[in-house]
Amino acid sequence: MSGDTYALIRVSTEEQNETRQLIEMTKLGINEKNIIIEKESGKSPVRNKYKSLVKRLKTGDTLYIENIDRLGRDYNGILEQWNILTKQKGIIVKFLDTPLLDTDQTSNDLLSRFMRDILLMIQAFQSEYEWQKIKTRQAQGIAVAKASGKLLGRPKKEPTAEKIKVVRQYQNKDITLDDALSLLNIKKTAFYKLCNDIKNL
Repeated sequence: MSGDTYALIRVSTEEQNETRQLIEMTKLGINEKNIIIEKESGKSPVRNKYKSLVKRLKTGDTLYIENIDRLGRDYNGILEQWNILTKQKGIIVKFLDTPLLDTDQTSNDLLSRFMRDILLMIQAFQSEYEWQKIKTRQAQGIAVAKASGKLLGRPKKEPTAEKIKVVRQYQNKDITLDDALSLLNIKKTAFYKLCNDIKNL
């Protein structure tokens, strides 16, 4: 008896968009409740949604993944997750960009398994290698920026005239703290930070 079909969609940050992967998975007719969207770095030790999915999977289920990177970022991590899914849990894993890695191949003799294992290790190596190159370029860019005196991170936003006006009214005791919070629709901690920012203007 065939099992259930799932899909894992992962993007590394909240800013990245999962729409492209979602479209591809829905084209396969996968039930929406079985499409797991994880916004977490593959290097993160947390990955709660992925871990919940692995617990939910049972022998005979099929898991679609866009590519090998979605399992992890480093060589050992990818191979570890592959073994958990395919060997320990008996899951059928299918990759959208590398069908040769699919574990439900018609031919599953010794040579086919050997070739699949080699391809898996090559892709796992490439994944970590690319990740290391990205991190190296980032570190080099940060070092160059620091050396040239450039400020890193997002530029600090200047308080609006309205915010300055409300803070001044509060400081002059023309309005109460509750009035100020209500006018700016912010919490107390954010308001005190704003007061400090304006004091340093």
